[in-house]
Amino acid sequence: MATAVPEQVDRDLGFGSRLAQQTRARFLNRDGTFNVLRTGLPFRRTLSAYHALLTMPWPRFFALITFAYFATNVIFAGAFLLCGPDALTGTSAHNPHERMLEDFFFSVQTLATIGYGSVAPKSLSANLLVTVEALLGLMGFALATGILFARFSRPDPHIAFSAKAVVTPFRGGTALMFRIVNERRSQLTDMQATVVLSRMEGQGGDRVRRFHDLTLTRQRVVFLPLHWVVVHPIDEGSPLKGVTPEQFAAADSEVLILLTAMDETFFQTVHVRSSYKPDEIAWGARFVDMFLPPGPDGRVGIDLRKLHDLEPAS
Repeated sequence: MATAVPEQVDRDLGFGSRLAQQTRARFLNRDGTFNVLRTGLPFRRTLSAYHALLTMPWPRFFALITFAYFATNVIFAGAFLLCGPDALTGTSAHNPHERMLEDFFFSVQTLATIGYGSVAPKSLSANLLVTVEALLGLMGFALATGILFARFSRPDPHIAFSAKAVVTPFRGGTALMFRIVNERRSQLTDMQATVVLSRMEGQGGDRVRRFHDLTLTRQRVVFLPLHWVVVHPIDEGSPLKGVTPEQFAAADSEVLILLTAMDETFFQTVHVRSSYKPDEIAWGARFVDMFLPPGPDGRVGIDLRKLHDLEPAS
């Protein structure tokens, strides 16, 4: 007869029950990356050039492409130099330094298939190098163009979370709240929020980590043109009922958040993650109103600079 799997085993969010019990670090970093270390695999098996080129910051991407471009031309310029002074025709260099410069610019013309015609290969070795470099140039530019297009076409949502969550008065009781805003002009639709409380429970050596799904007053919004305050009422059914800030911190609590939405620009589903630890939750505070007075045209708006602003709860 099969043994029933305990409910909490299915609710460890994929971290594994053993890790959930042992770790004291946060599960999710504020930027949504997982706070997990993985070792033991050879470097070549963990290396994914395409993934790295697709996800690295834009300045690093352009710096890498520029470095690869100049490095390739320097290598081929050195190869042309080694072919001897008679490898190319139309040159006017009188010393190795000038020859290196002419070979470099000839390599640039060959790699980019420009071919001005002032300098041309003469020897067999130079012609073979031109053949190889032209092939590498065609393949290299095709790959760079494809990766550049993939980076532009890849949905990259910029959802900003309030720097702190708050526990504040709400409808005659209290509630845990945080707010989010879309930093880009792209439209996000059908946004859904999943919020989970992770904390240590029990007494003495029997303390184990539990995961609790937090009910929300609104788990889904159809549109996100302004901002969204995600609210978990702390009622009789809430795992936070009666919990003090000291108890929340002593239980090594963490509020884990997963947002899912449809990006209308790319017509693809996007995911955003973040979390709040005890020192990132303000008790007895509330968010400052972000709404702006209607303008002459009657449109409403929000001041994004106030996303993180708090004030004491009355």
